[in-house]
Amino acid sequence: MSCLLLGQALSAPSDQRVVRIAQLEIVPSQLEAYHAAVKEEMAESVRVEPGVIAIYAVAEKDYPNRLHFFEIYASDAAYKSHIASSHFQKYFSTTQSMIISKRLIEADPVQLSVQP
Repeated sequence: MSCLLLGQALSAPSDQRVVRIAQLEIVPSQLEAYHAAVKEEMAESVRVEPGVIAIYAVAEKDYPNRLHFFEIYASDAAYKSHIASSHFQKYFSTTQSMIISKRLIEADPVQLSVQP
């Protein structure tokens, strides 16, 4: 079901979708707590927000406290709704002291593909 919904969302007009990339460095001693907070926030976001198409998080193998996020939203309004949500605000306030550095990148989708 989720692949079907993702495929439908990815086929929406690309000029409406919002793609963001975030690169975060986490305090190594706070990594476990950060993982718990971000996993909770991501799960809630895709569960309750129809405009959150996908959120992926990966860590670098050699530097596990460097995380990279790839996020796809149905529209700018969906992104703004996401960052205003109570679960995002909880994540934000909980994790700010855990983050050493953050780089946010706005991106234009060229091609977003998913297996059916």
